[in-house]
Amino acid sequence: MKQVSVGVDIGGTNTAIGVVDESGHVLTKDNIKTPDHGDIDQYIQDLSAAIRKLITNAKMLNENLEVLGIGIGAPNGNYYNGTIEYAPNLSFEGIVPLVELLKKHFDDLKAVALTNDANAAAIGEMIYGGAKDMKNFVMYTLGTGVGSGLVVNGDLVYGADGFAGECGHTTLVPGGRLCGCGALGHLEAYCSAPGMKRTAFELLVKYNANNSLLADKSYKELNSKMIYDAAVQGDKVANEVFELTGHYLGQGIADTVHHLSPEAVFLFGGPTAAGDLIFKPTIKSMEDHLLPIFKNKIKVLPSKLDAGDAAIVGASALVWKELE
Repeated sequence: MKQVSVGVDIGGTNTAIGVVDESGHVLTKDNIKTPDHGDIDQYIQDLSAAIRKLITNAKMLNENLEVLGIGIGAPNGNYYNGTIEYAPNLSFEGIVPLVELLKKHFDDLKAVALTNDANAAAIGEMIYGGAKDMKNFVMYTLGTGVGSGLVVNGDLVYGADGFAGECGHTTLVPGGRLCGCGALGHLEAYCSAPGMKRTAFELLVKYNANNSLLADKSYKELNSKMIYDAAVQGDKVANEVFELTGHYLGQGIADTVHHLSPEAVFLFGGPTAAGDLIFKPTIKSMEDHLLPIFKNKIKVLPSKLDAGDAAIVGASALVWKELE
């Protein structure tokens, strides 16, 4: 009997679902719209139906499958309570008892568990990726925001209330840029994909860089991929965006290292596809900000999870961790 788990990644627009084997291979996958109507009961009905359909499809490929459980990654997911709490990018209001509601449709499974999306990525890295043999590491996820998952002695750190590990909201620049959370100067405001865009426009103004490859892009149009393409072509502004982003990210990572002394820090998300453009300045800045006892000891590595399926795979790994 081949054992598998279901991974569910709840995003602001879409919910991705996949059946994943114990090696991290996605056997079958699909997605449904994350609704904007705020009707959680209807969403649970739709999600349950989609999961059942995927399980049926997977068993058509291999009838000897045992589905152990469902792992869910979601914004503001609370592992302790199985709840999504006041998620700003979801239409559901207040505290949503997601695990309790889903268990009513899947009481035959051994585990239904939920955590936030960055924690799910960290668990995925530990079960399937580059952190397989590590007991102490950190995952930073760079995208629309900056998330993080902290693993200490082989266990994810949840803290007293289930929300530990918000490294993206470390204050780097007192009184600095407005963060999406409403505070000023947070790492997320500088190192997320939107943060890189803001840096690009600040530099365009600073240098009056009319000759930059980015100069004709509108604010709504510009994205981190365009900045990368311009940097590869030698654009001064684009290259400085990566230098400054790496500087701030390295500073934030150094703080995390001082708190946890991890073996490695993994970076995941769209901007990391830039390779050395982001990794070199990040590592340099981290080393510059570290205490001497930590220098040249901490690895900064790209995630080994497949970018296309990482969210599903990371969520599914929660089941294996739950059943250890």
